[in-house]
Amino acid sequence: MLVLEGVSKSFGAVAALRDVRLELRGGEAHALVGENGAGKSTLVKVLAGAHAPDAGTITLDGAPLRLSGPADARDAGIAVIYQEPTLFPDLTVAENIFIGRQPLRSLRRVDTAAMRSRAAALFERLGVHIDPDRPARGLSIADQQLVEIAKALSFDARILVMDEPTAALSGVEVERLFAVARGLRDGGAAVLFISHRFDEVFSLCQRITVMRDGRWVSTDAAADLTVEEVVRRMVGREVSSMYPARTATATTGAARLEVRGLGRAGAFTDVSFTVHAGEVVALAGLVGAGRSEVIRAVFGVDRHDTGEVLVDGRPLPKGNVAAAIAAGLALVPEDRRQQGLVMELSVERNATLPRRWSLSRLGLLFGPSERGEARTWTERLQVKAARLSDPVATLSGGNQQKVVLAKWLSTAPRVLIVDEPTRGIDVGTKAEVHRLLRGLADDGVAVLMVSSELPEVLGMADRVLVMHEGRLAADIPRTRADEESVMLAATGQGAA
Repeated sequence: MLVLEGVSKSFGAVAALRDVRLELRGGEAHALVGENGAGKSTLVKVLAGAHAPDAGTITLDGAPLRLSGPADARDAGIAVIYQEPTLFPDLTVAENIFIGRQPLRSLRRVDTAAMRSRAAALFERLGVHIDPDRPARGLSIADQQLVEIAKALSFDARILVMDEPTAALSGVEVERLFAVARGLRDGGAAVLFISHRFDEVFSLCQRITVMRDGRWVSTDAAADLTVEEVVRRMVGREVSSMYPARTATATTGAARLEVRGLGRAGAFTDVSFTVHAGEVVALAGLVGAGRSEVIRAVFGVDRHDTGEVLVDGRPLPKGNVAAAIAAGLALVPEDRRQQGLVMELSVERNATLPRRWSLSRLGLLFGPSERGEARTWTERLQVKAARLSDPVATLSGGNQQKVVLAKWLSTAPRVLIVDEPTRGIDVGTKAEVHRLLRGLADDGVAVLMVSSELPEVLGMADRVLVMHEGRLAADIPRTRADEESVMLAATGQGAA
């Protein structure tokens, strides 16, 4: 249906795509995988008409296709569903689907009834139930993506590009989205699926294309590949272990972080735990269990109603982030784009934000000190950036996550709290982040990690704390932690 041959795209001196090929067939789901920075997002923007390729050809049904903008892609039947949908929150679901092309009746008035009816028909076709009259504000990410898919169907899209659509979804929401994708695929559409989750790739897709460093590496039937082979092609090397072993000399020291009876009305109740120096403690649980709310209260982003937080035996004042940082706490948040970075600022400015006062002279930020500090940490974490003066928004997701880590590691934290540290990043970068966290623990840092990925929890944690409906349901040592014990506790069946 759609063929790309020899597609290249450069931004200044940076070659984002080099001689890339891709073939999408009707009635097939095709996976596109690669490390962050491999060129996947740039290729998606070429398909969406947002970037014009510098070289190469695109053909649709055997005829040359030139995409001068997103409208050309839409008219050609190409629709892109992004990880973070961009709906108008104060418009209804139906209005979002038909924005700019609402059905009209006499005197050029919007035919609300017809718009509602068509939206309902689209959702019925997808096999989902969403009220066309409800405002988009408050919809879950999963429902927002279904609205975007309904919009694509309203344009008669035949090629559906799904860019990391499951990164923020629960297991039930993923299955519902996959049921919709399989229905579209079986109805003759071509689906391009981009994900770092290999179980999803092999479950949904018939063929897999691997990219590395902006180049096409291979395209093969999914049935002919293993996860290990895909990973090797992605990173160009063997990833010997995703989860590093604890060093023989590592020891658990004194209590660094103590949380006693922490509570906030409507969020969590009577949460108590301790994290020691040299220890990685995972905070697990189902979505909505209150994990992120607890660590935000610990760090002082949100106030708590009851209880106290102590660092090295000294209590922290409520709701005071500056005091938390001064005490040696650092928080890598779940949403790096909204909470971890200032996307318009440079890489070097983001990497040094918590230390701007110590890098200043007479109240003015000293440029050479800032650049030197940023260079030290970006090189240590192997951040791939053309220039440190470039906006951090130009980096891939994995490199943005490394900048967030660099920002906090530069403060030499005694307690590092990381919320979903590897969400939306590739397998090679995941292994690097895991090695970094284990190395910090071996150096005496207390690490508290929130993760929704059970293999990550079991592979990294010395202890697993499990939350259920705002309460701490279990404290499981590494020797007894397995998927069954964690899930039993997360669903309220395990003993504390």
